[in-house]
Amino acid sequence: MNLYFECKSGISGDMSVGALLDLGASREKLDEVLSSMNLENEFKYNITKKSINGIMTTDFDVILPEHHHHGHNHECGHHHHHEHRNLEDVNAIIDKSSATDNAKNLAKKIFKIVAEAEAKVHGKDIKDVHFHEVGAIDSIADIVSFAVLLDDLKPEKVYISTLTDGQGFVMCQHGKIPVPVPAVCEIVSKYKLPLKITDNDGEMITPTGAAIAAAIFTGEKLPDEFVIEKTGYGAGKRPYENPILRVMSIK
Repeated sequence: MNLYFECKSGISGDMSVGALLDLGASREKLDEVLSSMNLENEFKYNITKKSINGIMTTDFDVILPEHHHHGHNHECGHHHHHEHRNLEDVNAIIDKSSATDNAKNLAKKIFKIVAEAEAKVHGKDIKDVHFHEVGAIDSIADIVSFAVLLDDLKPEKVYISTLTDGQGFVMCQHGKIPVPVPAVCEIVSKYKLPLKITDNDGEMITPTGAAIAAAIFTGEKLPDEFVIEKTGYGAGKRPYENPILRVMSIK
């Protein structure tokens, strides 16, 4: 079984998790790993069906104690009352979970890609990056969930379409930053991911989404034709025209 990630409407962590759940990856495994992390007091999550432009999608929504819903500029970090975690802290949390080694390694790889990009953007050493972004508990929830679900599906090959982003600016705790946001630019540059800028106003690719794409990107071209065995639709939270990530299982 192979997977095709169609990122024509951007990609984020929650969209990626939603799409794999929609495709039939194991909700039971996901629940088990997330509860094994013992972070119940830091986040809860809802998995629901949601209609976007008449298409039924799966929505993965991480809920933080301050009732900030996931997806509202979460890359820029809210002022959560959580300690700021660095990469080592995050890796320790991942290691303590009941995820398979394969899933743990993928989650750590995705985190490292985000951390490297943030370090470069902020002119810091990777050890000194105390993210709002990566330390933010919703990134941990998204990235670990994605890794567990992809590991459950065990695709032989993963194909990824051109990544599509918007333009303009988004507000972040440091002020106004341009879209594609700097961390996304770093990731697509380092991993040579094909990018297309549309005239959509606002951010369609989050750093987590770009890091997920980079971690699973092989550069292999999608076959000219294939059979779609199943399609999963993951819901995004942004208000642009079609915030859906579509993932197809193909052969």
